[in-house]
This record gives sequence, C-alpha cells and structure tokens, in this order.
Amino acid sequence: MRTWTLRIWTLVWLTLVWLLLWGTVSVANVLSGVVVALAITLLLPLPSVPVQGRLHPLSLLWLVLRVAWWLAQSSVQVAWLAIRPGRPPLSAVLRGHLALKSDLVLALAVNIMNLTPGTIVLEIDQARRLVYVHVVDVGNERAVGRFYRQVAELERMMIAAFERDSEWRPAASESEEVS
Repeated sequence: MRTWTLRIWTLVWLTLVWLLLWGTVSVANVLSGVVVALAITLLLPLPSVPVQGRLHPLSLLWLVLRVAWWLAQSSVQVAWLAIRPGRPPLSAVLRGHLALKSDLVLALAVNIMNLTPGTIVLEIDQARRLVYVHVVDVGNERAVGRFYRQVAELERMMIAAFERDSEWRPAASESEEVS
C-alpha cells in the first residue's frame, strides 16, 4: 500500500510541477502533465531508497531552525568576505565524518552542507561516511574548529531527527514491502 501511495504522490507532484512550468491551469495542461508524469515514472524509474527509522517532528523542527540560522549567519560572513578590504580569504578542503546509517539521511546532510554559503561538498566516501568539503575562510584555527563543530552538530541533529538507535531497524526489502 505504501508503494502505491508513493507512486500516486509522485504522479501528482510531477503534474503540479508541469502546471507551474506552464503557469496556467487548464484541462489540456493537466492531462499533458499526467502524461508527462507517467512517461517520466515509467521510462525513467529511480531506484527505490530504503527508509529506516522514524521521523521525530520536534527534532526536525530544531534542525530546520538551526540550519536556517547557519544559512543566515554564513550568508553574512560570505558577504563580508566579498566586500572587506584586504587579501582574499584562505580556503581549504576539509574532511568531515558523518556517522549516519542511512544513505538517504547522509544525502540530506550533504545537501544541507551544500546549501550553506561558503561550503561545497566535493566528494563523499560512502563506505567510510567521510565528506570532503571546500570551505571558504579557514585562515585560523577558530574557523577550522567552527567547521568541525558544525559538522558534529549537524550529525547529532540528523540522528535525533531521523536515526535514533532505539528505533533503528534495517529497511524491509521491496519484495517484503509489497506483500
């Protein structure tokens, strides 16, 4: 049942995106959107992503608020680096460890890091859960320490929101889910 619900939601979502691209709601646009959504889902299927654990809304809310704060804070820092007089900031590639169990949660964490101004994830070592991140303004130990503290805090918040050990269980395979 869950698989069918997800498939229907995907069709609805793709149809809505189609309508937004065209900018008007008409019978022709809705029907063509459904056709395009069906073509995408049938001809270009994505592999299923196993989902484990449970979502914790309060922890997720705290994660969203904290990430919003990081985005605002880093935007101001990058803007200041762009307009301040003096030499350009020193940048470096730093390695961070994210002890996240799920590939989906790891992907979410990497996307949060990529959204943060002044950082971009260059490489992910999926097996060892390492990320290599280009960081702007690492001219002193305080800035480097701030990056590592932020990675550790992001890891703790992702675990609290999605991967608590007390609720973790391996995901069912697709054949088990269908039956």
